Amino acid sequence: MRFAKTARFNSLRLKILLAYLAGTMLSIVLLVAAAALLLQGDILARVDLAGASEDLAAMVRFDDQGRPVGVDSDEDDFAWVFESLRREAAYRVLDDTGTAVLLSPAGAAFWPTSGDGVRLGKLRFDFEHDGAAMYGATHPFQHGGRTWYFQIAGSSRFMTLLHRVALPLVVAGIAVFGLVLLVTFGLCAYFTLRYTLAPLREVSESAAAISPRSLHARLKTTQMPAEIAPLVDSFNRVLERLERGYRVQQEFLGNAAHELKTPLALIRAQIELQDAGQNERASLLSDVGYMSRQVQQLLLLAEASEAHNYKIAAVGVREVVEEAAAYLQRMAESADVRLRVSATSDKVVWSADRGALFTLLKNLLENSIEHAPRGSVVGVEVDGGMLTVRDRGPGVDAELLPRLFERFWRGQHRRDRGAGLGLAICQEIALAHGWSLTAERAEPGLRFRLSMTKTAA
Repeated sequence: MRFAKTARFNSLRLKILLAYLAGTMLSIVLLVAAAALLLQGDILARVDLAGASEDLAAMVRFDDQGRPVGVDSDEDDFAWVFESLRREAAYRVLDDTGTAVLLSPAGAAFWPTSGDGVRLGKLRFDFEHDGAAMYGATHPFQHGGRTWYFQIAGSSRFMTLLHRVALPLVVAGIAVFGLVLLVTFGLCAYFTLRYTLAPLREVSESAAAISPRSLHARLKTTQMPAEIAPLVDSFNRVLERLERGYRVQQEFLGNAAHELKTPLALIRAQIELQDAGQNERASLLSDVGYMSRQVQQLLLLAEASEAHNYKIAAVGVREVVEEAAAYLQRMAESADVRLRVSATSDKVVWSADRGALFTLLKNLLENSIEHAPRGSVVGVEVDGGMLTVRDRGPGVDAELLPRLFERFWRGQHRRDRGAGLGLAICQEIALAHGWSLTAERAEPGLRFRLSMTKTAA
């Protein structure tokens, strides 16, 4: 659970989305702050007047003699402003000598008679009229081969009023724009990241499925983002080295076991032919038998770990169970233990390697017989996709259950000198078939559950 929470907060997708959201929100805040800053000063007012002078200069109407006679402001309907607000706004057109040839209704008295207001050129200027501060702007333009100068001016109070009315509209516009940007690009970013990271999720699932029985598998690099592809290639090279090392280990295990079989057989034969004392010979034969059993178990373990050793076919489970029980009947009689086989149906069929399934069942039954008390019963039940083997012995402590399938681990209450590999072989066979093999306390005894599918366990 802790790892899941850490992985969730360390998600690349989440970090990119959060960075996008933070960037969008910061952009909106900066836009609002910039708008508020501009509205508090006179910068925006001056910029507005400069832009208006340029726009209105293009609307100046000339007569046949090439003299300005008015402003065609019908498109933007500016005429009423200069007519109604003569004390607050005005415009005029100057010729190249600085003479006013066209005036708005405010008249010549509105304009300054000195300073930047009478200078010619593209510039901005300030002056005072009727006790009010005025902002002005001059814009030169060409017509009829002459240069003309369009001037426009507005009071600071009038411009402040306009901006105060415009401020809520500006803020609302920024908010709507930000919301649209947030939703639209947020969805685009989400689906883009989801599509881009899909190959990475597939690679993660493939990597999680790799086990000692599938070391030959390699991760796909097709459609992988260029930034991630080198990491996947490196992982594949690691898998190649692991596979080589694992194969060498398995080959060594098999070869060593084969090489030991023949010398042990010769030693056993020589001991049997010796004239040594009966007790000494029995002890030596017991030691050789123990070593031979270990060698045989090592061979079985090496074979069980390799999937290519299996020949999968339809196998009648009850038939194999009864075959394994018959094989161990003499061992059970010697231990004064009864074997009991039951099945819900005689037609239960699994896809399995028959020899491997026999070995698995034989080892489970051997383990149960070795731990079962005298006069007790070891039961085998077959129920569809589930097979259970139970004894009524002392069982295993709960904290030791995970160690049952470890190699060379031996529990107490055994009657033999086993190698501690029988249950490890069972687990290897189960994993190779995609089955689930688990152990649990049965009170009394121990119960092994073999399921066809891992989800069934």
